[in-house]
Formats: sequence, structure tokens, C-alpha cells
Amino acid sequence: MRTFSLASGSSGNSFYIEHEISKQGVLIDLGISCKKACKLLELKGFNPENVKAIFVTHEHSDHTKGIDVFSRKFNVPIFLTKGTAQGTFICSDENLINFIKNDEEVKINGLNIRAFSKPHDCMDPVSYSISSDNKTISVITDIGHASKKVCESISESNLVYFEANHDVDMLKEGPYPIYLKKRILSDQGHLSNYQSSLCLLEHSCKKLKTIILSHLSEINNTPIIALKTANSLIKERKDLNPEIFISERYNPSAIFKP
Repeated sequence: MRTFSLASGSSGNSFYIEHEISKQGVLIDLGISCKKACKLLELKGFNPENVKAIFVTHEHSDHTKGIDVFSRKFNVPIFLTKGTAQGTFICSDENLINFIKNDEEVKINGLNIRAFSKPHDCMDPVSYSISSDNKTISVITDIGHASKKVCESISESNLVYFEANHDVDMLKEGPYPIYLKKRILSDQGHLSNYQSSLCLLEHSCKKLKTIILSHLSEINNTPIIALKTANSLIKERKDLNPEIFISERYNPSAIFKP
């Protein structure tokens, strides 16, 4: 498999995973425009027509706003939970919409995509693990706490996109209104740098080679702080030696292999 982040943050999220032999892949979320997604895929050497499915994590617009146009333009099926479909408009062509349940697996052109539940303040949110040839990539963002399913998925991953949303002190002292600070800090909100790093420290397996810290807040975090926190905690595990990167808000990441 090959993968990269098209964008990650409150202004838009999308992750691409491709089977290297078939050259066909899937998008996890599409919270940027169809035009921008096509431009970024082509920039990284991928053909937008080779996207064979879009898997939606939850209904918030920074994960869904480009889905309708892209899916209709390329006749791409969409997979999401019924709760997510009830929570927002997804696509005007109902024939492209497919419902998926927690722990259900979908097979697409050599990729096995498994949905699993996660804690977030929306209708029926899921994250996804994508496996092929005994390798697993997990995309886990927008989670309020490290639930059992989240921890299990980390323990199975060779590569993980994992939320490191905020630095707690920056959030508490920052400009957000009190209600929004409480939402972010809640068990249904977003993981802090420390919570994220602690979860990775405790639940990663030795085969985890790549961590891409994702969904960083533009106001309440910085890449330097997120990386420093992760590196300082994860090095406590002598059996772990992953490379740690950041998925940026406005720029695509490098291309990674699990």
C-alpha cells in the first residue's frame, strides 16, 4: 500500500490509501473541494479516477464537504454509517450511498477496509483500518478519548494517522469561548498531544513503523509542540522506534508505505 494525507485540520480532512499493485485506492473522508482533491492527487502522482470508494468517518463538514461533487463526477460509492447519513447531507445521488456498520469490513481491489466505533460528539462516528498483504494502515482522528476499539486498532497498525489536536495549556489560555474549550476537552471532543502520545506509548506494537500526527489545531497547537510531546513519551518504549511526522492543514504529506 501507499498513502498520503491530502489535508488534515478543522479546515478539511482527507487521506488516500492505494493498493500498489492494482493502482486503485480509497479516500477516508473528503472535507476539501473536489477540485482541490483532484489537484493534490495528481500532484502526488495518483489518478483521481482510480479512487474506487470514499469512506466517511462522521458528519462534520470538514470531513464531508467535497464528497457530493467528487462521488458524482467519478461515480464513486460512498460508505458511511446510518447515523452519519442522518446527521448531514452527503450526496444527491442516493445510488452511490452504502451503509456500513461498526466492525464491518469492505473489500475493494485488494484493500480490506474495516470500520470501528470511536467516541466523538456526533451521531454514529467510526474510524477505519485498511489492510493488505499483512500490513495495516489506520486513520484515527476526531476522538475524545482512547476507547477500547481505538486502542485495539493502534495495536494492529504498521502505520497510523493519529489525532494530536491540541496542547492543553494553549487551549485553556487561548481565545476560544468557554463552551468550545469544554467541548474539545470532553470525552467526546479531541485528544490532546499528551493523551495522543500516551495512547501510542501504551498500545503500539513493535511493527508500528510510522506515526503521522493529524488534525492539529491551528490556534491551540504547533507541529513543534506536538512532535516534541510524542517523541518524549514514545521513546520510553525501548522496543518502539517509529518515525513520527505531521500531516499539515494546507499541504499534502509525503507518500508513505506501511
